[in-house]
Amino acid sequence: QVQLVESGGGLVQPGGSLRLSCAASGRFFGGELMGWYRQAPGKERELAATITSGGSTRYADSVKGRFTISRDNAKNTVFLQMNSLKPEDTAVYYCNARHFGAIGYSDYWGQGTQVTVSS
Repeated sequence: QVQLVESGGGLVQPGGSLRLSCAASGRFFGGELMGWYRQAPGKERELAATITSGGSTRYADSVKGRFTISRDNAKNTVFLQMNSLKPEDTAVYYCNARHFGAIGYSDYWGQGTQVTVSS
């Protein structure tokens, strides 16, 4: 099992910034694809950004240019720097670790951290 613990959420004004952190522990091998997903009230969970162990990144169009995902492999931690936040970024943000095995993959999720963008 992999345990993921997020931190860094909170209330911020439009145009502000927040930095989310996700610390992985347990049977975490370091090669997992890491990602941040978000779920707004009444909506489905959606991808925000992912990063491979080698540092390749992918972003949803809605956050491209404003969010930056990064990881510290030595500390088994992934970050999401969020700048120029908008009210529509309000959501619960979840950290994800995807471990690829010999057959298929397993997804692990954190408990989520609330991000609220409001004046």
